Amino acid sequence: MTETERRRHAGVGFWVSAAAGWMIIAYGLRGMIHHRVDTRPANLAKFAVSGALIHDLVFAPLVLLVGVLVSRATPPRVRGILQAALIVSGSLVLFAYPLVRGYAHALRNPSSLPHNYTANLALALAIVWAVAAVAIIRRLRRS
Repeated sequence: MTETERRRHAGVGFWVSAAAGWMIIAYGLRGMIHHRVDTRPANLAKFAVSGALIHDLVFAPLVLLVGVLVSRATPPRVRGILQAALIVSGSLVLFAYPLVRGYAHALRNPSSLPHNYTANLALALAIVWAVAAVAIIRRLRRS
C-alpha cells in the first residue's frame, strides 16, 4: 500500500468514526431535550462547562506539575512505579468524589449510597500505595 493509499484509508476511517460519533451525540442531545424535566438541560450545560473549565484551569496544570516534580525528584528506576500509583490514585479519587460527597443520597431511601465511601476510598488508596511500596522495594533490592 502506498503512502497516498494509507492516507486515504485513514481519512475514510476518520470520517466514518466522526459521523458515528456525531450521530451518538445527536441521539444524546435529542434524549436530553425530549426528557428535559428529568435532565434539566440548563443545569447539565452548566455542569459540562464548569467541568471543562475546572479540568483545563485546575486539574490538568496540577497533574503536569506533579508529573514534573516526580520526574525530577525520583530516581529513574522507581519513577514509573510512582507515576503509575499517582495515576491510579487520581483516577480513584475522581471516580469516588461524588460518592464520598454523597451527591446521590436520598433521605428516605436507605439503599441510596449504602456504604461508607470515604473508608472504601481510603482502603483502595492504601492498597494501591502498598503495592507500589512493595514494587519499589523489590526494584531497589535488585539494583
